[in-house]
Amino acid sequence: QVQLVESGGGLVQAGGSLRLSCAASGRTFSPYGIGWFRQAPGKEREFVAAIGWSGSRTNYADSVKGRFTISRDNAKNTASLQMISLKPEDTAVYYCAAATPGLLPLMNRDQYAYWGQGTQVTVSS
Repeated sequence: QVQLVESGGGLVQAGGSLRLSCAASGRTFSPYGIGWFRQAPGKEREFVAAIGWSGSRTNYADSVKGRFTISRDNAKNTASLQMISLKPEDTAVYYCAAATPGLLPLMNRDQYAYWGQGTQVTVSS
């Protein structure tokens, strides 16, 4: 199996930026599709962004399109989520997840078998 560890969360003012990282260990990273999800207090975990194994296919939630960018570096076994123009409603715990087969950028959280522990992102108004 693959182990995932997120980092890069923190407190930022509205309009600011953060870059989240997801480091993978265990099995080879490249066959997996990677997704980012988030969960705010009292809400269900929701899809944010996903990227296929090759990096050429991505998918985003409508709420983050144009503000968030997902990327991956298979040589370094890492994935990233660059977030700009952050809003208070982006406040949540952000999770990295891995799915196989990983050709397509999957939006359904039930298709992801491996999850990190999450990193807190707080956007103040």
